[in-house]
Amino acid sequence: MKSAVNRIIRQFGFEIRRVAVAPHMERVSLKTEKAHRGNVLLAYILEPFLLKSGEPPSRSHTHHTESLLIAQVFLERGYDVDIIDYRNGSFRSDKDYSYFVSARTNFVRVSERLNKDCIKIAHLDTAHFLYNNAMAYRRLLELQRRRGITSTSIRVIEHNYAVEHADYLTMLGNQFTQSTYSYAGKPVFQLPLPTPNTFALRKDKDFTACRKRFLWLGSGGLVHKGLDLVLEVFRETPECELTVCGPLEAPSEQGFVQAFHRELYETQNIQAIGWVDVASEQFERIANSCAALIYPSCSEGQAGAVITCLQAGLIPLISYESGVDVDGFGTILDECSHVQIKKAMMDLVEKSNDELADLSLRAHEYAKRNHSTESYRKAFDQVISKIEHGENILENGVQ
Repeated sequence: MKSAVNRIIRQFGFEIRRVAVAPHMERVSLKTEKAHRGNVLLAYILEPFLLKSGEPPSRSHTHHTESLLIAQVFLERGYDVDIIDYRNGSFRSDKDYSYFVSARTNFVRVSERLNKDCIKIAHLDTAHFLYNNAMAYRRLLELQRRRGITSTSIRVIEHNYAVEHADYLTMLGNQFTQSTYSYAGKPVFQLPLPTPNTFALRKDKDFTACRKRFLWLGSGGLVHKGLDLVLEVFRETPECELTVCGPLEAPSEQGFVQAFHRELYETQNIQAIGWVDVASEQFERIANSCAALIYPSCSEGQAGAVITCLQAGLIPLISYESGVDVDGFGTILDECSHVQIKKAMMDLVEKSNDELADLSLRAHEYAKRNHSTESYRKAFDQVISKIEHGENILENGVQ
């Protein structure tokens, strides 16, 4: 176990002297190589620190990488780091901690058991649960009114009060995501979602062939992420083609799949692939066959599907609530309506090959520059530096 964790952490530039795993895998303890300054408790993803020898960290979700990077920052700053799973609500402290960094789940329960002078940082990967849930149910209600369907394809976030009990907030997202937390008046630090999956941009991409081909890529909560809207638009736009990559096989999505069977499997210009590993050659082939991503989600922190597609050079046509800035190389939908989705598609189709190639390159370079593991590490390190140096981080409650 020790050798496996050492090997994984070593790739980020440091090595662990000792790893101790509590009974039931409740805690992994990492020792800093620097002069000891204190202790940090990280309640996030434990799995990357428990891998078998030769097993690489999972690339299925960015939070595996985030956990490693957060630990790295504190170890390099001279802190010993204890890691527990974010679902561990039974943890009881046996030492004083300088910092507590945690996802929203069990934040309050664990933080109340820590020393009073511990600095508490809530690490947020979604919009606020009230906003998210309100928009999620709104999408379901709109679908019900359009098609007489009561769908269960929803992403609901549990009620929690991590924000109210935290001293600082770190957040995956942009100004949209931040706006859902501004009510609390807490310092909010925006972090760029890091993508462990990177792609070489194909300079020979044939935009004559793919200009009318679009991709929808997403995880669970198909209505939440706007697949119903996209399918309806393409059913009425036969001159354009859509590829759908998502968990169509999941039990929770079978009601959706049944309701949209015609669009998914009986509409000539729509190809339903199902779940695709974004680290696979299959995904690269799909991305190279399409010009753009369509992603009209109703609420995100910062959509990993969008960042992955930017890395692959897809031009984004996305909702404001996706939490991703397009910086002139894509389109933010004015609203997630059939009219606006189709308008964004047609505007893209009418561009020249050179314009499409330029947008694709800019999307790729933006993601490579702003959403790497190193950009995340630097951003989180800057957060801790600002906190430690007492800089003016309270202005407008936002950083």
